[in-house]
Amino acid sequence: MSDTTAPDGAAAPVPAAPPSGRGDVPAPAPAGDAADPRSRYADVFRVREFRFVFAAHVMSILGEVVAAIALTVLVYDRTGSPLLSALTLGVGLLPYLVGGTLLSSIADRVPARRVLVTCDLIAAVCFAAMVLPGMPIAALLVLRCVAGVISPVFTGTRIATLADILGTGDRFVLGRSVIRLTAQAAQLVGFALGGLLAAFSPRATLALTAVGLLGSALVLRFGTRARPARTAAGGAAGAPGRTSTVGASLAAAGTFLRDRRIRALMLLTWIPPTFVVAPEALAAAYADELGIGALGLGLLMTGMPIGAVTSEILAGSLLGPRGRERIVFPVAVFATVPAIGFVMHPSFGWALPLLVLTGFGISYSLGLDQWFVAAVPEEMRGRAMTLQTAGLMTLQGVGMAAAGAVAEFAPVHLAVAGVGVTGTVCSLLVVLEVRRTRPKDETGLTAT
Repeated sequence: MSDTTAPDGAAAPVPAAPPSGRGDVPAPAPAGDAADPRSRYADVFRVREFRFVFAAHVMSILGEVVAAIALTVLVYDRTGSPLLSALTLGVGLLPYLVGGTLLSSIADRVPARRVLVTCDLIAAVCFAAMVLPGMPIAALLVLRCVAGVISPVFTGTRIATLADILGTGDRFVLGRSVIRLTAQAAQLVGFALGGLLAAFSPRATLALTAVGLLGSALVLRFGTRARPARTAAGGAAGAPGRTSTVGASLAAAGTFLRDRRIRALMLLTWIPPTFVVAPEALAAAYADELGIGALGLGLLMTGMPIGAVTSEILAGSLLGPRGRERIVFPVAVFATVPAIGFVMHPSFGWALPLLVLTGFGISYSLGLDQWFVAAVPEEMRGRAMTLQTAGLMTLQGVGMAAAGAVAEFAPVHLAVAGVGVTGTVCSLLVVLEVRRTRPKDETGLTAT
C-alpha cells in the first residue's frame, strides 16, 4: 500500500531551520545530494532497502488492481446492478479525502515501518473478509472503504520513507518515478490479468490479493530499517502538548495550505491530472460513439498508460535534474492540450495518439517532486505527502465525475475538448502562481 536517504539507508540529521517567510512552515534544510547531482534508474536499485520497498510495491499494486476488477465482477454477479458494480470502484477513491485529511499525522507521529506494515495488514484483512461466503454487498462496500481510507496514509508514508532511504536529491526523484512507473505498468498488466482471473473466480482473485498484501507486509517488516517517528505526538512539529490524530492532521493541512509555496506546488500536483482524466473517463462512451466495440475500447484505454510510462522513462533517463525542472511548466500546461483535439471528432486512428500524448504529460512530475520535497520540512514530510496524495486521488475522482456530467448534456467529443480547454487555462494559472513563489535565492529554474 515509500520514497528518501543516503546509499547506506542512513538519513542525515536535519538541523532546525529559520522561518521561510512564505507562510507558517519553517524552511527545510538543504538536500544533501549536491555531490551526486545526476543519478540514473540503476542507481536507486543499488540501494538494498529500496529493492525491498519496490518488491513490496509490486506485490501490493498488482493485487489491488486485479482486486478492483474482481470485486466489480463479484458484485455484478450477485446483484445484476451496474450501479452497485460501478460503486465498488468509486468507493475506493472517495475515502482518500477522509484518510488523507484526518489521518495524515500518523505518517509522522508513528514509526514509518510500523505504519506501512499495519496498513498492509489491515488491507489484507479487508480483502480476505470479502471472500467469506454470504458477505452482504453493503459489507463489501464498507470493507472497500476501509481499505481506501488507509491507502493515502500508506502512500504518504512510503513517499516520505523514500526520502529517508534515497536522500532528497535526484535519487529520490527517480525512486518515486519507479513507483509511479510500476503503478502504470500494473494497470496495463493488471487489467488484463484481473479480467481473466475474475472471470475464473472473483473470490479466488480477492484471496490472492490478500496474500499479496501479506507478502508486502512481510517484505517491508524484514527488508526495511526501523526508524523513529519524525515528530512526537504533539500538534504541529515542535508544538508542546498532546494533540489528537485528527486535530494534528487538520492543523498540518491548514499549515500547508497557508504556506503560499507549498499550496502552489500542491495545486500544480493536483490541477493538471484533474482534467487529464477526462478522455479516459469518457473512453467507453467515445468508443460507443465511434462504434469500435470492446476491443477498440481496450486499446483506447492503453493509450494514456503507454504515454505515461514512455515519457517518464525518457525524462528520467535522458534528462538531468535541471533538465527535468525546465520541462515542468511547459509539460504541465501541455498535458491537457491533446484533449482539445477531440473537437474534430477524431477516428480511432487519431484518438489513440491523442491519448498517448495526454499520457506524456505525467513527465512534469519528476521536476515537481524535487521542488515539493525541498519545500516541506523533514519533520512534516509524511503529512505533506499524505495530503498531496489524497488531494490528487480525490480531485481525479471529481474530474471523472465532472467530465461525465458534461457529457450528459453535450456530445462526448465536445465534452472532452471543453475539459481540455478548461484544464489548459487552469494549469497555466497554477504555473504562474508557482513561478511567483520561487525562492529569492533560486537560480534558473531550480527550486531549493
